Amino acid sequence: MHDLILHHYPNSPFAEKVRLLLGFKQLSWHSVLIPSVMPKPDLTALTGGYRKTPVLQVGADIYCDTALIARRLEAEKATPALFPEGQEFNVASLAQWADSVVFQHAVSLVFQPESMALRFGNLPPAAIKGFMADRAGLFSGGTASRLPLTQAKQQWPTLMARLQQQLSREAGDFLFGEASLADFAMAHSLWFLRATPVTAPLVDDYPLVAAWLDRVLGFGHGSMVQMESAAAIDIARQATPAALPDEPFNAIEGFALGQQVAIAATDYGVDPVVGELLFAGSEELIVRREDPRAGIVHVHFPRFGFSLTAV
Repeated sequence: MHDLILHHYPNSPFAEKVRLLLGFKQLSWHSVLIPSVMPKPDLTALTGGYRKTPVLQVGADIYCDTALIARRLEAEKATPALFPEGQEFNVASLAQWADSVVFQHAVSLVFQPESMALRFGNLPPAAIKGFMADRAGLFSGGTASRLPLTQAKQQWPTLMARLQQQLSREAGDFLFGEASLADFAMAHSLWFLRATPVTAPLVDDYPLVAAWLDRVLGFGHGSMVQMESAAAIDIARQATPAALPDEPFNAIEGFALGQQVAIAATDYGVDPVVGELLFAGSEELIVRREDPRAGIVHVHFPRFGFSLTAV
């Protein structure tokens, strides 16, 4: 049994989502801090090129994208459940919408000049320029595009009104009564907005939303111990990947098990990972790859939101 290792950096909203999931599950984990911009040589030694944050490592198994990381944490500890029985479709669908639509609005609002001036503080101009160039590269080549700030400002009250209404009608303390993945997927974008006084009122001006967000953030981050990236790579090299899921091959037209493929996100961060297709389930794709430093690893991706091409 291998420990959970999260590769992340503090200001990443999607990393905060997973940190809160770890807190909700009351799990212990190791923290490997990674750069916020490319290059990320230690991370890509494990992933094969996938650069988004965060990445979860369990021995020689590498999990990409928070949608799949959530399912891996559910397998690690079943209760409390991220997908309450009878609400699995609703929870997964709302989480996917929040991770795309709500996050797209939050990015546009956070990156407005007044907010970024506070976020960057006293960073030297070269560091600011490097960060903006990195994010321009991250959002090029995929289906995602930057939502115009004017449109984000116009639409944000509608999103918050819907959220307020749901919270006012629900008998419990969370979006579907009991806490679920949907709460954490919605919360991380609002946590991102709360980071500066320019954007914090976009959350705190809605009392039911602000109180709900405080409840979600109250789950904390679990029990964490720092780890160096070299140690994480060494763990991967010495480990053997876990057995493949006990699920029949869920066919993908034009592809066969054992085939060399490239897999990449379709929205942004579309850097491909090349490997041998080992598994295709209803929710998950797994490729095998070998790295000079990390050895043989299995890299896991969600099926939804990723594309396969033959190599």
